[in-house]
Amino acid sequence: MYSQPIPDKYYKLTEQEVDERIYKAKEELGNRLVILGHHYQRDEVIRFADYRGDSLKLSQLASSRPEVDYIVFCGVHFMAESADILSEDHQKVNLPDLNAGCHMADMADLDLVEECWEQLNDVAGNGTMPITYINCTADLKAFVGQHDGAVCTSSNAGAVLEWGTAQKDRLLFFPDQHLGRNTGVKYGIDLDEMILWDPYEDLGGNTEEEIEKSKLILWKGCCPVHQLFTTKQIKRLREQIPDIQILVHPECRYEVVQESDLNGSTAFIIKTIEEAPAGSSWAIGTEMHLVNRLAREHQDKFITSIDPNMCLCTTMNRIDAPHVLWSLENLLEDEVVNQISVPQDISYWAKVSLDRMLDIT
Repeated sequence: MYSQPIPDKYYKLTEQEVDERIYKAKEELGNRLVILGHHYQRDEVIRFADYRGDSLKLSQLASSRPEVDYIVFCGVHFMAESADILSEDHQKVNLPDLNAGCHMADMADLDLVEECWEQLNDVAGNGTMPITYINCTADLKAFVGQHDGAVCTSSNAGAVLEWGTAQKDRLLFFPDQHLGRNTGVKYGIDLDEMILWDPYEDLGGNTEEEIEKSKLILWKGCCPVHQLFTTKQIKRLREQIPDIQILVHPECRYEVVQESDLNGSTAFIIKTIEEAPAGSSWAIGTEMHLVNRLAREHQDKFITSIDPNMCLCTTMNRIDAPHVLWSLENLLEDEVVNQISVPQDISYWAKVSLDRMLDIT
């Protein structure tokens, strides 16, 4: 999809001018507009959001506002797609910068998944069910919907895996191997019952016997940010701060999750910190914008990143205040720059997989 370039004039404005014009545009658009802000967004962006949340929660919130004409999604591409799938026909979804993608979502595409599916069926018949993490493109959600599978989030992955294993011999989980592995172990699947599928190898780099014996096939994909946390960093923190508690996202590596005190979704991480007693110490393994925001909002606790020097989510970071302003001022003219519109045939089956998840959980 072609991304319209933002006019240079927006970057010549001062921060104050940008802010004032955003507030003015929001006021003029009134209840025709809703701005959604993912937890990993920059502070300069998320402060304008009407709702904050993870990708699914934000999409559901958008669908609960049928009076809205325009949905501005400050997140990444697949999130805006989910909002378009779940929104009303008259609503238009805008992603302020189409370059805001997701490296994890890019690690699995429809051609590769279809090739994998064909090989699995050749080896093991129809005993496999596809499960996709919500962090994927709409056409992969549609693929799952067409093949009797379901979408999952980091919050409900366990329930979806339990549902799937009750119906099929094995599950194909994509695109994040770490969430699949961590959730599988938590819900009773042994590591030796899991195999890793490399889409660029014949049979994913496995033997036919390994495929037939497997219960969980993990796609070779990951979140580049969460994968950077290590057990060495955790051990160093425990030596420096003996009473520190380690709280990580299940997109982290298996050994990191095993070394942590608690692990869970973004919503779980936020709730845990909100409910933690004053004076407690926490090292968090997730995106830096959220960690820094939690530290500022809960100054009665010591909060740091497991790796304070790690990089931000670079694709999420592409959305900035000038892009938001540019989007809103075009909406004042009934122009939607960088509109996200999922084709009807894909949208139908993607919604089937999303609804199936909601029915399970």
